[in-house]
Amino acid sequence: MQRYSEEFKRDAVALVRASGRPIAQIARELGVNDVTLGTWVKEERKKKLNSAGLPPGQEDAEMEENRRLKKRIAELEMEREILKRAVVFWVKESNE
Repeated sequence: MQRYSEEFKRDAVALVRASGRPIAQIARELGVNDVTLGTWVKEERKKKLNSAGLPPGQEDAEMEENRRLKKRIAELEMEREILKRAVVFWVKESNE
């Protein structure tokens, strides 16, 4: 059985939280079983909930909201790029 340092576990969990990518994908990249990484994430969540005094489920809701907002930001950035290109096109057309 593979033993992992506490630092490795902490960094792996931080990567899961920061990236918003699926646990299975990150586990493959790190060479860790996805169930093992999922267990580390759950344990860390329990520790934080106990120390922060957050109601059950609030952290999950915040993570979901964070994912939703990141997706929306990406959509808005794409829309902005499209509008910028359209303005350039219109300016060129009006100058001809």
